[in-house]
Amino acid sequence: PHFPAMASDAGDRLATLKRCLSVLRDARNDSEQFAALLLVTKAVRAGEVDAKTRRQIFDAIGFTFPTRLLISRQPPADCPPHTFRALGLTLLACFCTDPELAGHSQILNKIPTFNDVLLSPCDPDCTSMVDDVYQCLSAVLATARGPRELVTKGTVSALCQAYLNGGHGSERALTLLVGLLAIAEAKCWQRDAPQLLAVLTKLSSDFLKAEDMTKFELCEVLPRFIPLSHPLTENSQGSECLCRLYKGLADVLGSKLSQSQRDPALKLAASLVQACGAEWIPAGSAGSKFLALLVNLACVEVRLTLEEPDPLEVEGKKEVVTACYVLMEMGIQECLREENPLLENVQKMQLMRIMEEAFGAVILYLRQVKQEELQDPFIFASVRVLGAWMAEETSSLKQEICELLPFLVDYARKLFKEGSPAVSLPQAELVSTEGSALPQDALRFLLPGFCHLTAEDKPRDILIAEGAPALLCEYFLQQWEVLTSESTAPAPLTSTEMSLQTMCGIFLNLVVTAPDLLRRDKTFSSLMDVLLKSLPLLLPQKHHLVLAANVATLGLMMARILAGSAALQGTQRAREFFGAAIGFLSRAHVAQADPSSDGLALAVSPAYASAWDDIAELWFLGMQAWAGCVPLLPWLPHAALGAHWLQGLAQLLSQVAPASVDCELVTAFQAVLVELARASQQCRDVILSHHGMDWANLYGMAALEQCLAEQ
Repeated sequence: PHFPAMASDAGDRLATLKRCLSVLRDARNDSEQFAALLLVTKAVRAGEVDAKTRRQIFDAIGFTFPTRLLISRQPPADCPPHTFRALGLTLLACFCTDPELAGHSQILNKIPTFNDVLLSPCDPDCTSMVDDVYQCLSAVLATARGPRELVTKGTVSALCQAYLNGGHGSERALTLLVGLLAIAEAKCWQRDAPQLLAVLTKLSSDFLKAEDMTKFELCEVLPRFIPLSHPLTENSQGSECLCRLYKGLADVLGSKLSQSQRDPALKLAASLVQACGAEWIPAGSAGSKFLALLVNLACVEVRLTLEEPDPLEVEGKKEVVTACYVLMEMGIQECLREENPLLENVQKMQLMRIMEEAFGAVILYLRQVKQEELQDPFIFASVRVLGAWMAEETSSLKQEICELLPFLVDYARKLFKEGSPAVSLPQAELVSTEGSALPQDALRFLLPGFCHLTAEDKPRDILIAEGAPALLCEYFLQQWEVLTSESTAPAPLTSTEMSLQTMCGIFLNLVVTAPDLLRRDKTFSSLMDVLLKSLPLLLPQKHHLVLAANVATLGLMMARILAGSAALQGTQRAREFFGAAIGFLSRAHVAQADPSSDGLALAVSPAYASAWDDIAELWFLGMQAWAGCVPLLPWLPHAALGAHWLQGLAQLLSQVAPASVDCELVTAFQAVLVELARASQQCRDVILSHHGMDWANLYGMAALEQCLAEQ
């Protein structure tokens, strides 16, 4: 058939294209199809194809013909060897502009071919093939299945190599890498860490050397190549990248900058803090000055944006202010760091004053938040960073924080109850790799501050008035369910476990300072039920010892107040809880050989030794609370005998040298022994049968001596 040259008029071009499509459908052999195809692809490359025509092209040839072109090794006479492949790629690029076709399995299974084109030497007449491949890959990336397929089929490595080779379209390779890392960072680094590290090496070198606007453009790109999931400090290549980034940032932030230059630099610094804490900042005078400058700039930015907020200005600055929050949080941590501190004491004092002013601005901003703004991730980031300040700094801004407490409780309750569709801004999460920090979990960040505040009268009264205890009880129940659904294998302390421990601290404060609240608020009965159920499950898991200590002590302290409740009247669950509590208390100390004598000395048991600093105070409180429960729960002495605790304790005290038992321990043991001896003749007989009068005298346990003598 005769194919006229493509006309210059748009209407004529479309008519010619339709004729070609008709030929494509009715072609009797490959040469006819090829001739028609040349004109179709020419039109496609010229951008002549609208969505309707594109679909007509697809309906005419489908995926079969482009696939044949890609695998054909015999080009037409007098044509370059890649002619068929180039035509096939042009057609696929055309199809990929349709999102439905871009995600089709016939496109996804061509990914290895796309990778091959990127990795092949690119002659000047092959550039259109490379452009078509980038168009296909960009379209695939935008589909639901695309990112996963690109990672598993090796596209990350191909893009890294294409960028490093610096050939045609290499900047598009970098753009695609940025897009892929934004969606699937952990998987990309898990599979292609060496290649990504090579790209980061080039980017960080370019960043250090650049002395024009390129430096600030790289500030925008680099954060995507600083992984949370793959510590850069673990190998020399990563450490060298961090060193170059530090030097480049020190150069940038030490200069006079416009806002458009400073903002990307602060965001880059925040991404480094998220990934590496302060490890990328070297020790010494230069490093400490840089760290102080970084926190100072962040505080200034926060104050400028939030102290007199213009809604439109704040909206445009949310991302950089959130990055500043990350830098401020690092500032808090570094000001509190005692071991190998980066900052001098004078610098710490100056920074704490500067940060206090910045947090004053955060509080001021949060006091003006409207109800309809509560789903904004920036509000979440602001509450989170304020939580970090409240967790560590309890004396400053106390009045302002007290005034904000009703908002904080209400905000945390709304997000917890309703679940928030908000998605955290890039810097809203500081190094959280276990994935449990959902945007609606504002409470997790407020708990440490609440723990401090419930120890003080005024803020505690406000928290109680705002219904915080009931909210915390519900949160405890939810977090317990999360913990029990997690793996039982020993693992690093999760945010869930830490939250449960902190809540135990809050509830202990309330038990001590507001016992009437427990008696009148029914939610504490639900909490007591969970504690009764949870301790027997926790105690056998040695990696949960600190949480078990918290649960045991809180449960015993609450049992003294709620002793009249039906749940504690010798029920199966109550017996299991107190049996587990006895297990926790009784296994803390053992007799071991005393190197300074031939006898035995009392020592913390090996199973408790590593955690003793964290649980010692809880153990002493637990002993005191257990003793307090004995007169209130008549079935307890029998439980102590059944668990052989009394016998074991009497035997332990008769074995060890009294000098090895300090006064605080003597007081704790005596409290339990006296209450058991008073409550039960059988317990008294056991103590006496183990020479209780003798060792009571040796240890100076006057109250026990008197009790045994009276009977």
